[in-house]
Amino acid sequence: MKYLHTMVRVSDLDKSLEFYCDNLGLIELYRRDNDVGRFTLAFLCAPDDTSAQVELTYNWDFEEYSGGRNFGHLAYEVKDIYKTCDRLMKGGVTVNRPPRDGRMAFVRSPDNISIELLQKGQALPLIEPWISMPNVGEW
Repeated sequence: MKYLHTMVRVSDLDKSLEFYCDNLGLIELYRRDNDVGRFTLAFLCAPDDTSAQVELTYNWDFEEYSGGRNFGHLAYEVKDIYKTCDRLMKGGVTVNRPPRDGRMAFVRSPDNISIELLQKGQALPLIEPWISMPNVGEW
């Protein structure tokens, strides 16, 4: 398992980049716009450490964040998303967003922190029971 990033939702991307980059000293590694999902992702890191990143998520449609909604999730890369989710389920963990796409799943910690699991490399072939599993609760 490898730590990837922490996601934080931001209400103003320019102001946030000014804070994180100009003031705090992080650097912007790359940015992705998603026209269909109507959001922009900006990935930042400390100047000498690209391995631990902060993902700023800017949703184009206004949303007021409360109750910790602006903190998104912790993300970890795993060798086999299906084996990881199976092991978690056998340990009593609910897979809130199953890896139907062979690439991404979400679970929650006992304190309700969302954890994203991402398949290392390319997505795995789509297989049952995963492709038929519904989402459970929030993720």
